[in-house]
Order: sequence, then structure tokens, then C-alpha cells
Amino acid sequence: MNDTTTYSIGELAREFDITTRSIRFYEDQGLLTPSRQGQTRLYTNKDRVRLKLILRGKRLGFSLAETKRLFDLYDMENSSARQLQTIFELIDEKRASLHQQLEDIKVILVELGNLEERCRDELNELQNAAAQPAKVSQE
Repeated sequence: MNDTTTYSIGELAREFDITTRSIRFYEDQGLLTPSRQGQTRLYTNKDRVRLKLILRGKRLGFSLAETKRLFDLYDMENSSARQLQTIFELIDEKRASLHQQLEDIKVILVELGNLEERCRDELNELQNAAAQPAKVSQE
């Protein structure tokens, strides 16, 4: 693809299997900056690459704000060392967050298992009580 290739919003939506509304949302968030020809948005290859990075970042759990931070840094500086350092920081933050979520999930799974066991025990007691013949008192 050369630098003069442009894409319509529909073409990008089909290519990445997302809605045009999502693309417009990313534009509203300042992540994409298409040019306009009348009412038609024209996306460049840079926009296409950014869209791909946005979607990849989402799959990895990065927020749009985190992605925008990287895009802004890239736009402001050509220093790849600073960009890479920022990426490392984001990765460390995301990794720590995911580890915490994993620990939280483990605790919840244990709690659910305990609750399930108590419910089974109680249900068994109720079923056993219902199965016992009623004692008739003789007076």
C-alpha cells in the first residue's frame, strides 16, 4: 500500500469486522483523524494502522486512554526510547492489574465452591427430611 491510498469508513469496518459507529467513536476520542471530502471521511494508511493498533490494544486489555497516550507520545516525539519506556510502563501496569484480577477470581471461585457445597448439604437435608415417613403419635 502506498501513502496516497485512502479507505472509506465502510471499507475499514469490513476489513476489521467492526461497526462504522465504532470507528466514528474512535475518531471522537481523537484516536483517528480522517480527512474529509464533503461528508465523506477518507482514512489514510496511518489511520488504518492506528485502527489495527486500537483493536489489538483492546484485545490485550488496554483502555482507549492508554492507547491515546501512546499515539500522542508518538505524534509529539520521534524518540523511540521514550516511546518504548512508556510501553514498558503500560505493560507492567497491565500485568499487575491482570495478576490482581486473577487473584480476585481465585478467591471468588473458592467462595462460590463453599457456597455451592453448603447449598448441596442443605438441599440433601431437605430431601432426606421429605423422604422420611411422617411419625404418627399414638396416644
